[in-house]
Order: sequence, then C-alpha cells, then structure tokens
Amino acid sequence: MVWADRKAPTLADFERMADEAFGRLPEHFRARCKDLVIRVEDFPDEEVMEEMGLESPFDILGLYHGAGEPYEQTSRAIRLPDMVFLYRRPMLDYWGEFDETLDQIVTHVLVHEIGHHFGLSDEDMHAIEDAAGG
Repeated sequence: MVWADRKAPTLADFERMADEAFGRLPEHFRARCKDLVIRVEDFPDEEVMEEMGLESPFDILGLYHGAGEPYEQTSRAIRLPDMVFLYRRPMLDYWGEFDETLDQIVTHVLVHEIGHHFGLSDEDMHAIEDAAGG
C-alpha cells in the first residue's frame, strides 16, 4: 500500500461509515432507534466535557443524547430527536493504538452508545455487533 497519498478519514467519511454500520444492524435493534440522528464531530463540545467531567476531549469516543425508548413522550410537544455523537479524533487516536479496524470501532461505539441507553447488557451488545459484522 502506498501511504504518500493517504489521508485521515474526514467527517464525511465517518458519517458514511456510521450510516453503513447502522444499516448493518439487526432490524429489531434499528427499529428501537426511530428517528435517531447520528452526528459526527471532531471532539465533544465544552458543555459535554464539563457534564462528563472529562480531562481531555480524547477521553470519550461517543455519546447518546436524548430521551430514548423508555422515556418517549406521548404528547404532541415538540422534542429534539435522539442523537448519537461519534467523535472522530478520539476514534482515530484509539484506532492508532489498538488492533481493530476503523469500521469495527465505529460500529462498536455506535452499538454501545445506543445499547447502554436502552439498558442492554454487554453480552446483548456484542451479539448485535457480531450480527452487524463489526
């Protein structure tokens, strides 16, 4: 492989990876994520850093933000969609240190952010990742 023309994946590249990873998840899992928005950013913002008590923006790979299934509102009040934030730069840093493909990392973070929010066990989330080929 020639590295002279290689560049780190962009935010748009990560968005494509995340969309593809989400599309590979089992239908029953995706169905729980109605109207979920997946956002890719380089780093968490200052508010997230403060709320999570992070010392470095590299300390978090992703974050679920929203009410989620157990807390769905039945009223017609306007609410923001549930969102998963994937943080590109921390994932690239992680990728450089571990023996996993970038696609596996993106899939893992996506599944775990959604899964923890819905109270799934680590075993359940690993089964979902395996079904997605991640």
